[in-house]
Amino acid sequence: MARSKIDIKRFRVPPGGRFSLANYVPADTGPVGTKDGAPKAVAKQGDRLFELADLLYAQSRWSVLFVFQAMDGAGKDSAIKHVLRGLDPKATQVYSFKTPSQEELKHDFMWRCLKSLPERGRIGIFNRSYYEEVLVSRVHPKLLEQRQLPACCVTPHIWKERYEDIRSIERYLTRNGTVIRKIYLNVSKAEQRPRFLIRPHNPDKRWKFSLNDINERLRWKEYMAAYE
Repeated sequence: MARSKIDIKRFRVPPGGRFSLANYVPADTGPVGTKDGAPKAVAKQGDRLFELADLLYAQSRWSVLFVFQAMDGAGKDSAIKHVLRGLDPKATQVYSFKTPSQEELKHDFMWRCLKSLPERGRIGIFNRSYYEEVLVSRVHPKLLEQRQLPACCVTPHIWKERYEDIRSIERYLTRNGTVIRKIYLNVSKAEQRPRFLIRPHNPDKRWKFSLNDINERLRWKEYMAAYE
């Protein structure tokens, strides 16, 4: 029986070359169509996802890592919850990375993520990741001071060097059997606003509301530049 597929080619970012978020429409839902079509699409692919996750766990040779990045309010939590709901819990593990703890700040910026990598046979999901260190820290350079790096390590090329480090580590992981897929949820500034406004009035989302989110929204252009 032929497997149904969802064509997502236009959402993929090809390696190399220039990239601009301005060339992508945040409201583009692609083959899913309307918002009501999303649950149907997930349900349609659910059995196949369960089957593949089961095979991955049984074979126990590969691991899969999904890295989710997005601005606040883009729906990372919801996307992870709805897609993983139909999978066997033993084959999946989710880690959310918040503001670094004091212990984490005393290690290299990749440390807290590397120790949370999925083992063979499992699917790991990073809700935010080591990319925060070339996003938030780039928009707020003073955060680098919290890491107490040697002065010689904080060069004018630190961001380029960190991109190189990330690529090197991802290449290393790939060569050791970890399949990495990175997902950026593209929400517009206009759409983010009503999502923020509804949080204080919704008991299920009130805990997500933070004044810091509003402050970060004021730096929207800087964040977009960092994501690109």
